[in-house]
Amino acid sequence: MRINSAIQAAIDLTAGAAGGTACVVTGQPFDTAKVKMQTFPDMYKGIVDCFVKTYKQVGFRGFYKGTTPALVANIAENSVLFMCYGFCQQIVRKIVGVDRKTKLSDLQNAAAGSFASAFATLVLCPTELVKCRLQAMHEMQLSGKIIQGHNTVWSVVKGVIQKDGPLGFYRGLSSTLLREVPGYFFFFGGYELSRTFFASGRSKDELGPIPLLLSGGFGGSCLWIAVYPVDCVKSRIQVLSMAGKQTGFMGTFVTVVRTEGVLALYSGLKPTMIRAFLANGALFLAYEYSRKLMMKQVDSY
Repeated sequence: MRINSAIQAAIDLTAGAAGGTACVVTGQPFDTAKVKMQTFPDMYKGIVDCFVKTYKQVGFRGFYKGTTPALVANIAENSVLFMCYGFCQQIVRKIVGVDRKTKLSDLQNAAAGSFASAFATLVLCPTELVKCRLQAMHEMQLSGKIIQGHNTVWSVVKGVIQKDGPLGFYRGLSSTLLREVPGYFFFFGGYELSRTFFASGRSKDELGPIPLLLSGGFGGSCLWIAVYPVDCVKSRIQVLSMAGKQTGFMGTFVTVVRTEGVLALYSGLKPTMIRAFLANGALFLAYEYSRKLMMKQVDSY
């Protein structure tokens, strides 16, 4: 049975939302450590030191600061990403001149994912800005960059609107695009390549949960290894702009390299890689199984 394009888009969007939720629930503490270490590398000696200090200073809830905007960000991003991924796959098929039912190669799927990420960036940037600011609020106060922090989602949102207006939510948009477009080429490319390896000539749709988890984890790891310095610059722009005007991507990049060295761009890489494997494995497992379930339900009618 051929599924209507609108129904297919709704299925992809819903499955993407399920994947985004699984991603946040699994990886939020590691994401919090990543943002803290990226923005204030001098405060922490490593991932263990960051976890210990966060727990002592703020308690267990400190690891889940920014969870609400993180959920909104990931659900919104992955819903749009996977919905657009389906459309972009059709665009790639038209470009290469094959039938709409033809299976794309791993490289072609990677290109489709890269195109789709540009659309997802537009919904991701505002929510990720709020998330990053909440995660690093304690450090902003400790460093004296701000006197009083905003401890709730609404107070951060209100602060952005009052200070910069609606466009303030798009601070770091260029660096987010620079991260997402090449990053998702490696993300989907790594995922599809890994699935091809595990399938060994069989259909990829027949893969069980363990190969899907490992493939998702591999795809996530490929993404972060490829674009981590860009993400570090993005986090600094979005967080430090609370204290005043922040230079753009190139200005921030050059300042970090000159004053702190190239290695500062890799602060927080360890928690990021742990999170990348666990969270993206959960993301693709939730996405593939929920999508498969919905497709079966539609086929049964």
